[in-house]
Amino acid sequence: MSEEKMQKYNGWKVRSVWDEVREEWWLSVVDVVGVLTEQPDVRGATFYWSKLKERLREEGADQLLTNCQQLKLTSLKDGKKYKTDVMTVEQVLRLVQSIPSKKAEPFKVWLAKVGNERINETIDPELAMNRAMETYLKKGYSEEWIRQRLMSIKVRNDLTNEWRNRGVKKGKEYAILTDEISKAWSGMTTKEYKTFKGLKKENLRDNMSDLELVLTMLSEATTTEIEKQKQPKTFEEHRGVAKSGGEVAGIARKAVEARTGKKVITSDNAERLNPMKDLIEGLIEGGVENE
Repeated sequence: MSEEKMQKYNGWKVRSVWDEVREEWWLSVVDVVGVLTEQPDVRGATFYWSKLKERLREEGADQLLTNCQQLKLTSLKDGKKYKTDVMTVEQVLRLVQSIPSKKAEPFKVWLAKVGNERINETIDPELAMNRAMETYLKKGYSEEWIRQRLMSIKVRNDLTNEWRNRGVKKGKEYAILTDEISKAWSGMTTKEYKTFKGLKKENLRDNMSDLELVLTMLSEATTTEIEKQKQPKTFEEHRGVAKSGGEVAGIARKAVEARTGKKVITSDNAERLNPMKDLIEGLIEGGVENE
C-alpha cells in the first residue's frame, strides 16, 4: 500500500490509499457515504453506514460486505489512526446503487476521473511529477525548490527499488535503513529530525532547506550506488551500506559548515523557510478576500 491520501469531492474529504500491487484505490466507505447522503458529520455517516450494512445483509449483498476490507486511516476528528472500512472503486460503484442520492451520478464521474488519473500516472510517471509541481506551486514553494524536491523523490524511489530488488521488506526494514542513513549524515533519526523542526504529521522533506534536501539526496544516491557495487545479502549488510552512504553526505555537510561558518541542519520548517507560503496558498484556495 502507498501513503494515505486525502481526495476532495466538492469540498468533502475522502480518505484513500493506493494499492500498488492491484493498481487501484481503496476508499473510506464512511467518507463516501457521508458525501452521498450529505451527512453533517462523521458520526452521522457512521450511523448511516451501520444501518446500510444491515439492509444490505437482508437484501443478500453478502459478497459486497465480505469484500469490504479494513485499513488504518487517519481520523478526520482527532487525527489518530483507526481501523476503517474501505472498498475499491468498483465496490464503491456497487455501493452507490444502494444509496438513494442525487449526488450518485456526478460522484461516479468523479470516481472514474480519480482512478483514470492515477492509472495514467502509473503508466507515465511524468504526469505525476507535473501534478506534484502544480500542487507545490499552489502551496507557495519556489520553482527552484520544487525541482530539487521532485529530484529527491526520484532519488528515493531509485533507492527503495534497489532495496526491494534485494529482498528488503517494505515498512519496518525500510524505516530502519532510512534512519541509519539519516543518523550518519545529520546525527538524527527521521523522528528526531521532525521533532527538531517542530513537525508532527508533516512530511520532513517538505520542510527542508535547499542544502538539507541536497544532502539527503546525496546520502540516498550514494547508498544506492554502494548497494549496486556491494550487493548485500543480509539485512545487517544493508545497514552497513546505509550507514556508509549517509557518512558520505555527513562529510559533505561538515565541509560546507567549515567553509560557511553556518550549520546546515536548521530547525526552520516550511513556514519559517517560506513565510509567504500560507498567504499564497490561501489566495489560491480563495481563503483570503481581496481588499
